[in-house]
Amino acid sequence: MRVNTAIPPMGWNSWDCFGTTVTEAEVLANAEYMAQHLLPFGWNLVVVDIQWYEPTARAGGYNENPPVELDAFGRQLPAVNRFPSAAHGAGFGPLAAQVHALGLSFGLHIMRGIPRRAVELDLPVKGTGWTARDAADTGSTCAWNPDNYGLDHSHPAAQAYYDSQLELFASWGVDFIKADDMLAPFHDDEIAAYAEAIRRSGRPIALSLSPGTGLDFAHLDRLRAGAAMWRISDDLWDRWEDVRAQFARLAVWAPHQRPGGWADADMLPLGRIGIRAERGVDRASRLTPDEQRTLLTLWVMGRSPLMFGGDLPSTEPALLELLTNPGVLRILSHSRENAERLRDKDLVVWTAEATDDGDAHGGARYVAAFWLGEAEGSTALDPVALGFDVSWQATDLWSGAAVDLAEPLSVAARGVRLLRLDPATEPA
Repeated sequence: MRVNTAIPPMGWNSWDCFGTTVTEAEVLANAEYMAQHLLPFGWNLVVVDIQWYEPTARAGGYNENPPVELDAFGRQLPAVNRFPSAAHGAGFGPLAAQVHALGLSFGLHIMRGIPRRAVELDLPVKGTGWTARDAADTGSTCAWNPDNYGLDHSHPAAQAYYDSQLELFASWGVDFIKADDMLAPFHDDEIAAYAEAIRRSGRPIALSLSPGTGLDFAHLDRLRAGAAMWRISDDLWDRWEDVRAQFARLAVWAPHQRPGGWADADMLPLGRIGIRAERGVDRASRLTPDEQRTLLTLWVMGRSPLMFGGDLPSTEPALLELLTNPGVLRILSHSRENAERLRDKDLVVWTAEATDDGDAHGGARYVAAFWLGEAEGSTALDPVALGFDVSWQATDLWSGAAVDLAEPLSVAARGVRLLRLDPATEPA
């Protein structure tokens, strides 16, 4: 099912809770929960993260010389001991069909390049007289993962390999691909070749690029041409310092967000994470309730994609309420001019305008007042000073309560007050 990239994608990714070891049963359990509880609120994408093709994958690291599952043309196949429906060459086709039947889209993670094992075996590149050794650049490797070599894009075998890989993924019904080790350093030729392979596949597959460290606007045109979303940081975990660091990044990128191309502040490390993950033990997110609201508010005000990282079936009712708050989520899909407007020590204020699409809040404005300090703060928000030249009625979107803007606005430590300001109605 096609991923709607006109708005920032919303979904679940297996990385934060299951790392390299997620199983078919776990993917389906999360997909079923999403379909039942989150799909009506716009959450509709399920992504299997790294090393789904590695039968001996383990938590907390990568195996050297992994015995990755490959077909006769050097293309990755799901490890059958973890994804039993992939037996007999079915690949992810059966799993994707089950996800689609729930009304959801299906995605997978892939490393850039070609498997080292395919090069060692010198497997043929489908539809050509070349082999994996012709396609590979054995001097181009990932600093943190041993699975692949990069591709030598001066040789036509490189594009041919990506074309064959995307042909396979399209045949499975893949809707979304998270391509890793693309951005740090920036691999322009890999991104262009991968985007072209998607185009040639004939299936509308949304491309996400990672990890994002060190991106700048010199890359923006290439990013928009090749991808639906791109990371702007390294992995984000359940630490306040990770969340706080995203304020500066999203302030830079928010003015450049537009349909079809979204700067991605990374996954939401909320709920039960670390079950068999790369970092940390099985745990509930260490972010406090205030920090969680801050994270979600910053992501929606910055119009970042929302990819939930926790185990959805373990979601507590209070967190489910945060994830399904319609007034908050509406900012993600129905706002414009989103920007940081004020930064004064621990006070950060963002504003946005509601898009005028004819509903009751089409003329609304949004104000998010964040307090990054360690003690509760307060501020007096003046709508006129923020550029609003009429009287407003304010509602706290997290609590649903009316707010008197004539009174100082109290904000919890590391917390936020997210207000919708509606033009005041004339008395009857």
